[in-house]
Amino acid sequence: MPSTAPLPSVPSVLFVCVHNAGRSQMAAAFLTHLAGGRVEVRSAGSAPADQVNPAVVEAMAEVGIDIAAETPKILTAEAVQASDVVITMGCGDTCPVFPGRTYLDWRLDDPAGQGVEAVRPIRDAIEGYVRGLISDVLSG
Repeated sequence: MPSTAPLPSVPSVLFVCVHNAGRSQMAAAFLTHLAGGRVEVRSAGSAPADQVNPAVVEAMAEVGIDIAAETPKILTAEAVQASDVVITMGCGDTCPVFPGRTYLDWRLDDPAGQGVEAVRPIRDAIEGYVRGLISDVLSG
């Protein structure tokens, strides 16, 4: 006879980057890739975009993660309220504030330059943060 016990819920994480949706998409892609189905992952920014920055797509492809088909999502109050953890990415003071929510801000420096060369150090910093986050979130 099948068990009627409720399935354990997985923690949900929302990555927010107000000015550069590519950062939040990189973080979401790393967390999805590294944690598998153990975490529900979302990402959002405050400005619409038709596609992910091609330099971000290229930088992620270099580490074996394809985000070319991703579409940047707009930040909503509903997405924030539905998330257990909300992480802003180098935009803490400019992130919209939603009542009752605490944000963890990952401070990320913008390197000089453009294109994939400028994205790589951000990508590597985000990967390091995500690896630390996995053990923190999955341990409660």
